[in-house]
Amino acid sequence: MTQYLFTILLTAAITFVLTGAVWKLSLRFKLYPSIRDRDVHTTPTPRLGGVAIFLGIATVMVVSAANPFFQTIWMPPQTMWSILAAAFLIAVIGVLDDLWDLDWMIKLGAQFVAAAILTIGGGLQILSLPFGDLIVFSSWLSITITMFAIVVVMNAVNFIDGLDGLVAGVCLIANGVFFAYSYIFTRDSGASNYFNLSTFIAAVLIGACLGFLPWNWSPAKLFMGDSGALVLGLLMATSAIAITGQMDPSALDPERLGRSQLLGAFIPILLPLMVVLLPLLDFGLAVLRRMHAGKSPFSPDRKHLHHRMLDLGHRDRDAVLIFYAWTTVISLAVLLMYVGAREDWPGQYIPGVLFGVVGIAACLIVTLIPSRRAKPPAPAAPDPTSVES
Repeated sequence: MTQYLFTILLTAAITFVLTGAVWKLSLRFKLYPSIRDRDVHTTPTPRLGGVAIFLGIATVMVVSAANPFFQTIWMPPQTMWSILAAAFLIAVIGVLDDLWDLDWMIKLGAQFVAAAILTIGGGLQILSLPFGDLIVFSSWLSITITMFAIVVVMNAVNFIDGLDGLVAGVCLIANGVFFAYSYIFTRDSGASNYFNLSTFIAAVLIGACLGFLPWNWSPAKLFMGDSGALVLGLLMATSAIAITGQMDPSALDPERLGRSQLLGAFIPILLPLMVVLLPLLDFGLAVLRRMHAGKSPFSPDRKHLHHRMLDLGHRDRDAVLIFYAWTTVISLAVLLMYVGAREDWPGQYIPGVLFGVVGIAACLIVTLIPSRRAKPPAPAAPDPTSVES
């Protein structure tokens, strides 16, 4: 655990320093776009924080090769190099998009290339599914499922990037819970390079978010942009696949576990989904909404969940804190269910269920009661072609 804590602090320190340097360079060379209609902020703000996030993560990953404690994640080394190569590609595409607004087809194509680098080059694939003894026998089917999962999570995280501190805070909480889960799971399941890799990535992501958040907290000095959000989503998907995609399906056998423990066996599959539930929900709703309107699923609009919370009357910072609360409640509830079953707590799943029920009720109350009155809609602009009578 000491090595993981050191990894978190080191990544946080490097990311914090690099973020300050990127901010100063962005201001000096005026590397910031103009305000868009869907933007919440009103002052032109640099959007290259993702550069610092990637460099902080990449630096610690490379340095870890010299740490004997992390030697297992470098065996074989192509897995780590594939992760770094995929993250580098996404960071570059994200920077280009943040500066010049690339066509969505180019961005989507680059995301699939990055996913292919991870799955084909790095060997990180979903080999089994949590339905009895179902195993993905076809290597191409495994690669396809894994690539789509990675791309979906990347875009889900990117879609919620609309308020100061939102993505960094949500990812910090989600990876914090996932780190605790993967550490416990690794300790109980025995050492493996995949399991250690998952915990290591979660620790690095925690540090990157910690180092970036002070610069991104409201009022933000700079944003992480697509380069940051997509890299975080890519690595979160990688961490989840590294620990759940390699599970033995026989571990879910109810005759072996007992019926009461079956839910506990599925929690390792459920928890990675729960920690990104809000981003996935926002992504799914956005895709359905835009396709129903006959638009591209990646066309921008101002109808994301955080926009709707602002329309309800919440202040920017309050909306962000509510998102934090939802992420904490949902992910911790599943983690408590896992720990309760594992430690044979009284009631096993009941503490986690009760925490979830009470937490969700509290989140609903604060979500539906706005912190201020919603602003009335702005009057329609007069038609310049009309003639006053």
